[in-house]
Amino acid sequence: MRNLNRRNFLRGSVSIVVAGPALIGAGLRAETEKTFDLVIYGGTSSGVVAAVQVARMGKSVVLIEPGRHLGGMTSGGISTFEIGEGPMLKPGKKALGGIAKEFTHRIYLHYAKDGAWVYQQRQQYRGGAKSWNEEEAWWMFEPHVAEEVFNAMIREAKVAVAYGERLDLEDGVEKKDGRILAITMESGRVFRGRMFVDATYEGDLMAKAGVSCTVGREPNSKYGETLNGVQAKLLYPYHQFTREVDPYVRPGDPSSGLLPGVHGEPPGEEGVGDHRVQAYCFRMCFTDVPENSVPFPKPKDYNPLRYELLFRYYEAGFDRLPLSLGTRPAHPNRKHDVNNVHAFSTDNIGMNYDYPDGDYATREKIIREHANYQKGLVWTLANHPRIPEKIRKHLSRWGLAKDEFVDNDNWPSQLYIREARRMISDYVMTEKNCRGQHTAPDSIGLGTFPADSHNTQRYVDEQGHVRNEGNVQTQGVQSQGNFAFPPYPISYRAIIPKGDECSNLLVPVCLSASHIGFGSLRLEPTFMLLGQSAATAACLAIDDGLSVQQLDYAKLRNRLLSDGQVLE
Repeated sequence: MRNLNRRNFLRGSVSIVVAGPALIGAGLRAETEKTFDLVIYGGTSSGVVAAVQVARMGKSVVLIEPGRHLGGMTSGGISTFEIGEGPMLKPGKKALGGIAKEFTHRIYLHYAKDGAWVYQQRQQYRGGAKSWNEEEAWWMFEPHVAEEVFNAMIREAKVAVAYGERLDLEDGVEKKDGRILAITMESGRVFRGRMFVDATYEGDLMAKAGVSCTVGREPNSKYGETLNGVQAKLLYPYHQFTREVDPYVRPGDPSSGLLPGVHGEPPGEEGVGDHRVQAYCFRMCFTDVPENSVPFPKPKDYNPLRYELLFRYYEAGFDRLPLSLGTRPAHPNRKHDVNNVHAFSTDNIGMNYDYPDGDYATREKIIREHANYQKGLVWTLANHPRIPEKIRKHLSRWGLAKDEFVDNDNWPSQLYIREARRMISDYVMTEKNCRGQHTAPDSIGLGTFPADSHNTQRYVDEQGHVRNEGNVQTQGVQSQGNFAFPPYPISYRAIIPKGDECSNLLVPVCLSASHIGFGSLRLEPTFMLLGQSAATAACLAIDDGLSVQQLDYAKLRNRLLSDGQVLE
């Protein structure tokens, strides 16, 4: 056994966490010898939904979460159920079914209670009472409310949850004849199963099981796409420098070196693939309620040079707040989910390339660096004298919500891993699926979001100015021949490996998709519906004694429809 003294975190109503060496005896042996119908690795929103579905289908299941909280980014800062943009909003809502739709109803029931409104009245919230009564679903929520809903669903389904358990990346997957038999955690705990689901953002179980996967951007030529690979010519001004900004430590002097976050190589040939990964960030929760806010913290190792590009951008004439923070709070109780916007913002561009394939120490270092960068950014915007006074004054009305992320100094514990590994299976979801040029015949749910990739690199252009590259948002570039996509089918084969690689694993998060295809699929509601479909397929395959590749799609389709999934 390895490292059984390692701290494990307990959170939630049901837990089978091994707390220390005193439990090494019969209890641990019994757990090791038990075989679950499904072992789900990753307590993301997808993992939670998968576990609930398994329990509702009468099968045994254990949900393993490496951290302390359930829900991934849905409870970790993305406080909007993203199901479409602009004209696609209503079709996106109609495309949502099953447990994902149930989640929005549970959110509605929470905010239907007067006690849920602490810092504003329901009638003061955007839309008011009229829109509230028109639909029994709610699409915007506070992070802690989302976590409460997930915990309640797990509790009601009597799902066993193991918190604080990470897969042993060296020797953590036991396979025989193309099937996973068991997975081992760093602590030494072993979980045996008939079927397995990798519901993590990183795809560790998938990768360590020998399943084909990729990281980075494919060339457009690989799948006949137009928005993959390097996109230096694609103009989306909200996330690009619109003023000339010098990238060197001493302006005009290349010998002085480049400012932090800028690399000195060309961006690459247009449309050609590379290893780069779209930027990560934390989705902070702000409030303008004084009694419920805490000041933005200044990191102990704060370095103003890290924000020199921002200072120069303002001095060149930029005059906006580079945070997606509106004049009205977008979420209940006067809170706002803060995201990246404009050229220099919360996205820590180019600082995550080693994350997808990194070990835990590498990832933890990257997470700390992202947190320090972003804390320093918001402190700078609120306090630094080189920031325009109107920006500082505006941001001074806000602070971190005191009643969110209370065990982590009000800072999200989940980094927004927008993209890491992606599986390569017998069916790859691409831009052509999004555009309706290819239609998957074996639908397990619908994609509803435009193609969306954040920037992947910050470089120096031929004129000696700093530029970002990699941002693709089709709803914002219709004049360039792109568009927001109508709902489209997602293939069952995109969540199962090739048959000769693993016959009892399903991957609803790091699914088989090109970089730009994944950009449309990487939304939390999509992960939830895919989690339910994956769990359903696994249970049916167990019943029929089949591999996930052999499962009769017609049978799967009928069960999904009976459970309220929307497939077309």
